[in-house]
Amino acid sequence: MRNAKWAMLVLLAAGASTMAGSTPAAAYDYPYCIQGGGWGVPGDCSYRSYAQCMAAASGRRVYCNINPRVAFDRQRRGRPDPNYRY
Repeated sequence: MRNAKWAMLVLLAAGASTMAGSTPAAAYDYPYCIQGGGWGVPGDCSYRSYAQCMAAASGRRVYCNINPRVAFDRQRRGRPDPNYRY
């Protein structure tokens, strides 16, 4: 019984150290999305190039489009509108 308690304590310590040392995955918005065929908007946005997106879409009755998150983010980074009021 005493060995079982030590084993449980070691397992809990190992699990806690593993969880404490892990970091969440970085979110990244890829520039191209597969849309259509049951995919919602913006779709499956996991493609770095248009060619990569088209290759994945081939034969699936879907199409590739620019990721709206990326497109609108680029627009927001432009010059601010001087007439915009906060």
